[in-house]
Amino acid sequence: MKHLIVYSHPNPKSFNHAIMETLEAELKAVGHEVRVRDLYAVNFDPVLKSSDFELIQAGKAAEDVKVEQEHITWADVISFIHPIWWTGLPAIFKGYIDRVFSFGFAYKIGEDCIQGLLNGKKVLIINTTGAPEEMYAKSGMFNSMLQTSDDGIYRFCAMEVLKHVFFTSIPYITDTERTAMLEEVRAAARNI
Repeated sequence: MKHLIVYSHPNPKSFNHAIMETLEAELKAVGHEVRVRDLYAVNFDPVLKSSDFELIQAGKAAEDVKVEQEHITWADVISFIHPIWWTGLPAIFKGYIDRVFSFGFAYKIGEDCIQGLLNGKKVLIINTTGAPEEMYAKSGMFNSMLQTSDDGIYRFCAMEVLKHVFFTSIPYITDTERTAMLEEVRAAARNI
């Protein structure tokens, strides 16, 4: 299976980076063909510009966007790995969605409604938070994030969400707890 990992965290020593390395290694171990797009390493420009809209209206895309869209097109499964900051997507990742999941590529206007165009693509989402699980669960924030990302982005574009994992309290937990989380990442890779 062709598996794309879209990763965004500025610190190569972060737990998010360990998640990305673990997922990549396990996917390769079970026979997947894997590509990794580290948005910071490729210096992805997250700023949606008026020129992007002009290109979209002409049925085209900027060169850097085309590269990312080619990776999405290539993949059967896409894993998105990023932290949750201020209960939302990091700016670079939000900009990736704004620019890459564009009209005409990820969705279009159908006869009666908007129609997703990324049918057949499967998605695994892995997020980390500094906040404890109890805080996010009690406030309803997990449900809000599932609705805005899983429904509002991926299912909107006709993608199938396989699993959405939240690893919480990352700065405050033990190495043993982090190791258990990485084992959960390995298990998710084996179950795709």
